[in-house]
Amino acid sequence: MPVMYRGIIEEHNYTRTAASLFDVSHMGRLHFVGEDVEACLQRLCTRNLADMDVGQCRYGHICREDGGVLDDVIVSRDADRWMMVCNASNREKITAWITRHTAGQKFEMTDTTVATAMLAIQGPVARDECNRLLPFDVKSIRRYRFLSGTYMTFGYVIFRSGYTGEDGFEIVVPAKAVPLLAPRLFGDDSGGANTPIKPGGLGARDTLRLEAGMPLYGHELTEAWDPLTAGQSWCVDLEKDFIGAEAMRRIRDAGPKRTVVGLELEGRRTARQGYEVCSGNGVVGKVTSGCLSPTLGKSIAMALVSTDVADEGRELQVDFNGKRTVCEVVKLPFYRRAKT
Repeated sequence: MPVMYRGIIEEHNYTRTAASLFDVSHMGRLHFVGEDVEACLQRLCTRNLADMDVGQCRYGHICREDGGVLDDVIVSRDADRWMMVCNASNREKITAWITRHTAGQKFEMTDTTVATAMLAIQGPVARDECNRLLPFDVKSIRRYRFLSGTYMTFGYVIFRSGYTGEDGFEIVVPAKAVPLLAPRLFGDDSGGANTPIKPGGLGARDTLRLEAGMPLYGHELTEAWDPLTAGQSWCVDLEKDFIGAEAMRRIRDAGPKRTVVGLELEGRRTARQGYEVCSGNGVVGKVTSGCLSPTLGKSIAMALVSTDVADEGRELQVDFNGKRTVCEVVKLPFYRRAKT
């Protein structure tokens, strides 16, 4: 997927007002079968998966023994298999980790990434348009649920999820089916029906997720710190045992020394990853992501800072190569879509 098709701001705003299609086929897609799959995934993932219904998805992390985040993933339970979506850059690392920690178990993993494609349709009209254009009742799918089946000899999975802060779907089909599916979504099929769906690139996908306060691996999530420090305690169940749980319990009991916060900056300069965050004469953290928000018209950022300066409303400064700009700690997310 390119960084942009028509321009990052145009694609960003179009996603917020209509619907964009993002080709996210680079994301890793893994399937698991076997008697021990549930038990193995319970040990691998921070989220409790035991009470998931068939057709349900849950976001969580896979961590090292010390709590460092190896990747953030979405795990889904189907009638005859489990599925996982992981980050493209971490796919080989995660498959190796899973193989290592399921050795000797009745657990079979299949990497379907190359054989399949994944398309994300996101935006306020995504639900109605997908329901109109696709031969499936996608309106009936609830958030973080999915529909799977077979259509015209190929299998499909349609997830009600996304990474933009908007409603929408992520559709997985065989790679060879994309030439049939994409024209239908863009309105270039034989029926000639025009649709409001337009392509979006990686640049808009990043600014959209940042406005929505969603973490990006390598920025807000890394092996250098744990999910609690990353502000993701909501997807960590410390009542169950998993790899990294003991370390995270110690961090919870002592209280994280650092945490990820939102920042609103004065002016329109963009804070880049690695810029120092300061309080008084001291450095209290670093920016993890930043952009000039197209929706809000403000410079926004996420940053990993000391917990003693993380309270909402706190005034800090971001160091732009020796010149400081005032910023304020704000509650995440920066943007919430209107409920429909």
